Amino acid sequence: MASKQFQGVYTAIVTPFRKDQSVDWTALESLVSLQIAGGVAGIVPCGTTGESPTLSEEEQGKVIAQVIKWVNKRCQVIAGTGSNSTAKTIHLSRHAEEVGADGLLIVNPYYNKPTQEGLYRHFVAVAESVKIPLVVYNIRGRTAVNVETPTLERIIKARSNVVAVKEASGDLNQMKQVLDVAPSYFSVLSGDDNLTYELLKLGGSGVVSVASNVIPKEMVELVQHCLAGE
Repeated sequence: MASKQFQGVYTAIVTPFRKDQSVDWTALESLVSLQIAGGVAGIVPCGTTGESPTLSEEEQGKVIAQVIKWVNKRCQVIAGTGSNSTAKTIHLSRHAEEVGADGLLIVNPYYNKPTQEGLYRHFVAVAESVKIPLVVYNIRGRTAVNVETPTLERIIKARSNVVAVKEASGDLNQMKQVLDVAPSYFSVLSGDDNLTYELLKLGGSGVVSVASNVIPKEMVELVQHCLAGE
């Protein structure tokens, strides 16, 4: 099987704003530079930490494109394009693919509380709309719905470009279940900084980190040691 496409520390980068509520592009560029200097494997613009639920579609598209331009292939860029609208998610995902994203982070549809079948159809529809890799973002505490392991299995089997999950369910038992059933190429990334060490001990591949906005080098060192079995 192919090796894992996503492994290491991925910073869920914040979107800084000026007092007039416009994006602070200077601050964002500085933050991108800090991440690259810290040795992160990738940057995730417009995740929920990056204010995706409150950015306009135009702002979100510009932030994703600009981060990709600044990174200039020095690390991976996984664009946050998920929302509680399948159509909006597909539109943003196609845009991210067009401007050069290495992958997409797709959060559970929030507020809608879809069934497991609804979750399956949502993620598969998005994955079918693009060719680049997709990361399912499972965060029950913020979306009121959990992607159950059998549902994730169905999604993986349905679409070969679904290659990872950002696991923020807070349930280590569920994470272990996913690790037990996932194909060898599939990455299980922690969605909680405080559970990163425990997940990596179980066989996880890394973390989509908030703490690395401030301490990228330290997070990279932690994950590298864990992945090396140290």
